[in-house]
Amino acid sequence: MTNLASDTAMIMAAGMGKRMRPLTASQPKPLVRVAGKPLIDHALDRLAAAGVEKAVVNVHYLADALEAHLGERSDPQVAISDERSELLETGGGMVKAQDQLPDPFFCLNADNIWLDGPRDAFHDLSKRWNPDQMDALLLLVPHARAANFRGKGDFHMDPEGRVTRRRSGRIAPFIYTGIQLVSKRLLRDAPDGKFSTNILWNRAIEEGRLFGTSFTGHWFEVGTPQAIAPTEEALRRG
Repeated sequence: MTNLASDTAMIMAAGMGKRMRPLTASQPKPLVRVAGKPLIDHALDRLAAAGVEKAVVNVHYLADALEAHLGERSDPQVAISDERSELLETGGGMVKAQDQLPDPFFCLNADNIWLDGPRDAFHDLSKRWNPDQMDALLLLVPHARAANFRGKGDFHMDPEGRVTRRRSGRIAPFIYTGIQLVSKRLLRDAPDGKFSTNILWNRAIEEGRLFGTSFTGHWFEVGTPQAIAPTEEALRRG
């Protein structure tokens, strides 16, 4: 492991993939192919290239197919967090998997596709990480570097990197990429069962402990079938 804040990442792969229908009628969203490769393999390949040694993947929807696919991977080493009995959402998923995770750990969505800048995403986060100040560090991207994104943005960021939510009726300059570096402090006193990470982020914002860093590469939103072709074309261009 070279200058990384963690050797382990959690990959959020349990969701129902409703926005990706009809492609997800018979396969989980992480196995939808983009540029000839399942979405989750784009994420796993980036982790391996950065030197992240272990990935903990949560599974729920069509879990057998996803688990069989992941069984073929050895770099990074893959462990499963089984949510077959109940889909726990992002926050509940992290809490369930926490015994398999070190402190801190990377966390990313299984449908992320990005092109790294001068440094890869995980070294970008690691270089900025300060556990004394931060409960979580979010990888954020400005609108100009976010392909296929049509929303109003997610966060504002002050000069020190502390983030606040987009204000109602406003455009926020930064979009959350789905990639973060998380201290286990974020998970303390968490609710039981299913809940969104937003609950934990809101507490961290109130305490001044949710930070962001601006990504130096390009990020692609691949939430719907219509986003696949333009993403493939951009990847071909590099």
